[in-house]
Amino acid sequence: MSNFSSCIYSGLIIHKRFKPKKHFFSYKAFSLLIDLNEIEDLEKKINFFSHNKFNILSFYNIDHGPRDGSSLTKWVKKNLVKAKININEVSIKLLCFPRFFGYVFNPLSIFYCYDKHEQLRAVLYEVKNTFNEQHTYVFRSKPSSKIILHKCNKKFYVSPFIEMKTFYNFRLLKPGKSINIQIKQTDSHGLLFLAQQVGKKINLNSKSLFYQFLKHPLMSFKIIVAIHFEAFRLWSKGIKLVKKKIKIKNNLSLEK
Repeated sequence: MSNFSSCIYSGLIIHKRFKPKKHFFSYKAFSLLIDLNEIEDLEKKINFFSHNKFNILSFYNIDHGPRDGSSLTKWVKKNLVKAKININEVSIKLLCFPRFFGYVFNPLSIFYCYDKHEQLRAVLYEVKNTFNEQHTYVFRSKPSSKIILHKCNKKFYVSPFIEMKTFYNFRLLKPGKSINIQIKQTDSHGLLFLAQQVGKKINLNSKSLFYQFLKHPLMSFKIIVAIHFEAFRLWSKGIKLVKKKIKIKNNLSLEK
């Protein structure tokens, strides 16, 4: 048994495009839900996992938040204050992929922010594209809600096959025995695209993490290759490219 509140979620990631032409792909993957207060203990207890150092599996601060290697906890707290979300004794957990042999690409990472009563009070959706750019959407969350619903305008160029004038509809279950994350992207005419991640909770320890590593070898490399391969498939179907106009390396929006 693990004594960590951090855990593994092993499951499936699904992408469905509904127009102008239908397209579907999925792949198996696992994510870590890392309690940022536990990161140093994880490094001590799991020999092949490191924090800010090269290893078979690792987690680097520089991959998230301000991406300058500084404290992610301080960065989240600062942005909660900006968003006027007051949480006393905040506890922060981050859902993300780990680095495999020093490499990772996280299309979406999620910061879950809890109060001292372990009630979820805020969610930060950290979206990246393959141009090394990032945008974080900051939302308040109702502690009483089992299902988290958020909606906002798309503010960040991600796919070269989707127009900017679209909307994100986030729907997630609070992390528990499983996760179920859905992001529906819509335009003025209806549903355009659906991304979903589902997974079952696994206690985090050396044995279970190494098993996931063996089950998903070189997962990070597989993800980035899959993104480019699926982009080629979309292009071959004749879906028009949307040009990227503005480069924003790191940005953030405070949503209602």
